[in-house]
Amino acid sequence: MNLQYLINNLTEDELRRINEAFEQQKNKLPIYTYSKIRDKDLRHLFNLERRLESDIFEPWFNNGRSLTTEEVEFLTDLLQQEANFVKIYREEDLKIHFISPILNRVNFKLLENKVRDFYEEPLIYQTDSFILKGEIDFLVAEGLEYAKKPYFFIQEFKRSEEYSNPRPQLIAELISAIELNQDEVIKGAYIIGAIWNFVILEKLAKDKYQYFVSSNFDSTKIDDLMGIYKNLLVLKEEIAQISSKPHGKD
Repeated sequence: MNLQYLINNLTEDELRRINEAFEQQKNKLPIYTYSKIRDKDLRHLFNLERRLESDIFEPWFNNGRSLTTEEVEFLTDLLQQEANFVKIYREEDLKIHFISPILNRVNFKLLENKVRDFYEEPLIYQTDSFILKGEIDFLVAEGLEYAKKPYFFIQEFKRSEEYSNPRPQLIAELISAIELNQDEVIKGAYIIGAIWNFVILEKLAKDKYQYFVSSNFDSTKIDDLMGIYKNLLVLKEEIAQISSKPHGKD
């Protein structure tokens, strides 16, 4: 019994089901997960350029905000306790022992604006050509029960780039959010061990974007750690202003 014999003896119903399955497979959209996406995937999907100018961060970083005595003491104590472990912690250890205390102290919970922080939140962005999906390490978004309008992302809490490069993962998340929000600018950060980098992504046209990456902030150095903390506080204030507008309180 050969293949041609089998084909010739298929019923109309069997042929219909085979054709439907073939069409579904043919029209299936490629799926990219945030945790596995790479620079080459981003270049394939988008017109994307990394810009090297750093002055775009000036209003954010050099904002004149000073820390209170209590905030400086908190960061100093945290660093004394954790500095020697930051570079050897596994992902979850780093998150729980060092990253989360900082984020909790900043406290992105803005109940009057219906905004809070989320961990391991699913995010899906679908076009006619592809699907981007996955779980986000950390984001601040409008919504109390579930995230509705993302404002800020942090990715990936990795120890080093040999495990996974968080930068393209973050960029994919930011592009998804900017499209879902129908905005033009969004901010994020990625962490590799002790090093933090902040990112600004701008939409220029359909499927065309540019992004900027800040200089390194070494969280094991107290001045850099205070800079990280101040940047997060300024971002919180910015989110509070944006989300207090009428369109931010659906």
